[in-house]
Amino acid sequence: MHPEVQSTKPGKCPKCGMTLVKQKPIAPAKQQQAPPKKAVKAKPATPAKKPVQQQKAKPVQNQAKPTQKDPVEPVQNPEEKEKPVHKAGHKPESPVQTHTPRKVRYDLYVRDTLVNFTGRTRRAIAINGSIPAPALTFTQGDTAEIYVHNEMDVETTIHWHGVFLPNRFDGVPWLTQQPIKPHSTYLYKFPILQNGTYWYHSHSAFQEQSGMYGALIFNKVNEPDMPAIPIVLSDWTDMNPREVYRSLRSANDWFSIQKGAIQGYAEAIRKGYFGTKLKNEWKRMEAMDVSDVFYEKFLTNGQDIAEQTHFTAEDVVKLRVVNGGASTYFWLTYSGGRITVVGNDGNDVEPVEVDRLIIAPAETYDLLVTIPENMQYEFLATAEDRSNTTSLWLGRGMKMKAQRLGKLNYFEGMKMMNDMMKMSGDMEPMGMEMSNQQMDMNSVMYPEISGQDHSMHGGDEIKQQADTTSHRGHDMKGHDMQNMSGSGGEMVTLNYGMLRAPKKTTLRPGPLKVLRFELTGNMNRYVWTMDNKTVSESDRILIKKGENVKIIMFNNSMMRHPMHLHGHDFRVLNKHGEYAPMKNVLDILPMETDTIEFAASESGDWFFHCHILYHMMAGMGRVFTYQNSPPNPELPDPEKARKMFNREDKVFLPSAQIGLESNGSDGEFILGSSRYQISTEWRIGFKKEYGIESETYFGRYFGKMQWLFPFIGFDYHYNSIVNEPEKNMFGQLSNQDNRKVAVAGVQYTLPMLIVSEMRVDSKGKLRFQLRREDVPLTNRLRLNLMGNTDKEYMAGLQYLVTKYVSVSTHYDSDMKYGAGLTFVY
Repeated sequence: MHPEVQSTKPGKCPKCGMTLVKQKPIAPAKQQQAPPKKAVKAKPATPAKKPVQQQKAKPVQNQAKPTQKDPVEPVQNPEEKEKPVHKAGHKPESPVQTHTPRKVRYDLYVRDTLVNFTGRTRRAIAINGSIPAPALTFTQGDTAEIYVHNEMDVETTIHWHGVFLPNRFDGVPWLTQQPIKPHSTYLYKFPILQNGTYWYHSHSAFQEQSGMYGALIFNKVNEPDMPAIPIVLSDWTDMNPREVYRSLRSANDWFSIQKGAIQGYAEAIRKGYFGTKLKNEWKRMEAMDVSDVFYEKFLTNGQDIAEQTHFTAEDVVKLRVVNGGASTYFWLTYSGGRITVVGNDGNDVEPVEVDRLIIAPAETYDLLVTIPENMQYEFLATAEDRSNTTSLWLGRGMKMKAQRLGKLNYFEGMKMMNDMMKMSGDMEPMGMEMSNQQMDMNSVMYPEISGQDHSMHGGDEIKQQADTTSHRGHDMKGHDMQNMSGSGGEMVTLNYGMLRAPKKTTLRPGPLKVLRFELTGNMNRYVWTMDNKTVSESDRILIKKGENVKIIMFNNSMMRHPMHLHGHDFRVLNKHGEYAPMKNVLDILPMETDTIEFAASESGDWFFHCHILYHMMAGMGRVFTYQNSPPNPELPDPEKARKMFNREDKVFLPSAQIGLESNGSDGEFILGSSRYQISTEWRIGFKKEYGIESETYFGRYFGKMQWLFPFIGFDYHYNSIVNEPEKNMFGQLSNQDNRKVAVAGVQYTLPMLIVSEMRVDSKGKLRFQLRREDVPLTNRLRLNLMGNTDKEYMAGLQYLVTKYVSVSTHYDSDMKYGAGLTFVY
């Protein structure tokens, strides 16, 4: 079944438990694993013609067979083939050697393809005709030779997540290597120094969201004899990922509408949270949410529902779980009983039993589950925002469903957030020490903990009693989810404080470098930063080989951030002291202060960033640079490489709103980056007396919350009808007939999210204006208001029909009543 499993003695397969059979010399081809309905070939003879569908293949069978043939395409770095393998700065941790190290080669073919996960055909990226990419299996001590054949028309790279390897093969475009050019081949070559569950994914643009991810399995030299299933969880959107990012940057709230997470005033009044909603907007905060993007599907090994039916009662199965989602956290639960956690981010931990755990984007967990009886049990992954689920069924027989998690109580979360947030937008620690996920502030929104969810399964589903723990008000210790007693006894939820390494992890003595970071961000403009600086705005952090680096992070935002350090493991300092766990991803909750430390044992440049794809692209990261590192042969022009690497978070993205109503057209076009913005606003009347008006501004946002926006621009106003002179509220002539003036001013966001504007034009005329757009009356109905000292005012309503089209009506002091459509981009 598994060609990489070889033995000189009878026994069982350590992967699936099946009895090993003697190889037949007359038919060596039959030693390959039995193919599923759609076999994944390591090197297809011809490009796959059929779209990748939701495959029926079992997860354990989606593993690539090592290849032996030479690549057909010219290799971009052929000199690496014969070079000795650099072992980087890490030492193997293998036990007594019973395995002869091998050179294991894989060929990965990256192709554009079509998929249909939702009933609609969409473009995607597949590796060897598969989404997710096939699992690559090695044994500690092997040497990996992985040929990546880029058969797309765009560049790509692959990052080997969590793997200790030479810096040049880390796979970050323009930081560690030049991208793999279209229709060319690149060789990644590195020793396998570790064991555990890892994964690989594209680090180029948004390709990870489109399907470029897969599991890496590094077996121990003496891997325990136990069936093990690689599980890659992922999120799928039918929308082009670039459009997802543009929508986030333009403050379009369509994703919240799709998730039912708008928290409009009508809903607030209906549920008794009107005061909470007012206080929320008074503090200039957007609605409460726990995730950014609406996803049509969540997938387990490329399927929304996967099965492994060959297990029977009392079987113990190891689940190698990878969260390959671009931005989704998953709650993991199992209908067959408790889950035993034995590994995290490729590192062993002392076994700990839990009822559930949350896995952050990019994290991996090794979990043990037991099949209690001859029935089928559900390993359920639920998106943190509770919008949907994906499942793996284990065993055969009557289905035993896992308890579904109820809809989040957003207003309770908003109420908590109001208490935590200062008027400045900073978090208020309230004298509590929060770390290692031991106080989940979002737990106030969980109905299964607060006792608000009493729904049961219907039909043929097995009814399971919901936890009915009473929530203890706003006593923050009541948010500790580890000691919530429900009707079925103690409900245990994993946190980092419970993870303990099986052996000491203390760093060897050396100079100590201490770094402090504040995780910051702006949800409305979607700019994510560290110390209010994006990657392109910050200098690289210099470290020296031989140092011990300690990083203290405070999350001063209302979003979780899974922070990932390339090429290193770090200690997560917790109550276990010398036995603190080793990880490469730290999920840091809102208001938490967490401390990690690692031994600086490498050379080159290593990326440290939030692994929510869209947060990383918006700028949340830093680069660690080892001093006195030798030049990277992959990047002969370091200055060009730095400019190319920094360009991602500086990109200008467009957005627009165009109204076509019975009285005229009004709208706005914006081109904005993380700091700068140019906008043009216009009003064109369909009647001669309504005139034409346009205001163009260019400015820069300042501050962590980006409430301050100084600008310069140009104002044009023309009306062919001669009107009587009119004075503004400052006693100055309005000059609305033919106004062509330069302007300078400043905008500032006031409480209730009202944007105030004070400006002066080149003729000395002052104008003060107040404006509020997108007041959420209901899930789809929005109110817009504006008034200024030129005695101009406007009030309007928009009802969002689709992401791009709204039915709108408004009254304008210049153009009177109008109704029609507004197109949003």
